[in-house]
Amino acid sequence: MTDTPVQADRGAYVRSLGIEVVEWREGFARITMPIQPVFLNRSGVLHGGLIAILLDTVGGYAGTWCSRPGHVRHAVTVSMTTHFTGQSKAGLLSAVGRHRGGGRNIFFSSAEVLGEDGAMLGFGDGVYRYRKGSHDVAGVPVEEGAAGGLS
Repeated sequence: MTDTPVQADRGAYVRSLGIEVVEWREGFARITMPIQPVFLNRSGVLHGGLIAILLDTVGGYAGTWCSRPGHVRHAVTVSMTTHFTGQSKAGLLSAVGRHRGGGRNIFFSSAEVLGEDGAMLGFGDGVYRYRKGSHDVAGVPVEEGAAGGLS
């Protein structure tokens, strides 16, 4: 799979962080984000909150893929666990999310964040609730989904 960003409804917040969706298919998502100096904590390493954002975001994408042109699926986070396992100061981060199951309105995803060198920086699991109409893989027209938000 290429590292060319795919068309995805990212939202202003995700765009502002420099997050790109580079792979997205049913049950799977991969995103990247360059570490910016403003993302470093007082110790000079990536703030854990950014790792949590990546875990949450990629977990949401993993359960909301939609192949129907002009349609979108949205979800909100119900809960998530986050485990920090490493540190990074610079480079391009990569996060991978996998849909693990669920029902009509709730789904589960697992995710991990890797540093540019491939070292794991964090992992976690999330529980997400589909927004109205998003439980169906056909999604909703983009206009209807615009106010729905994506974790």
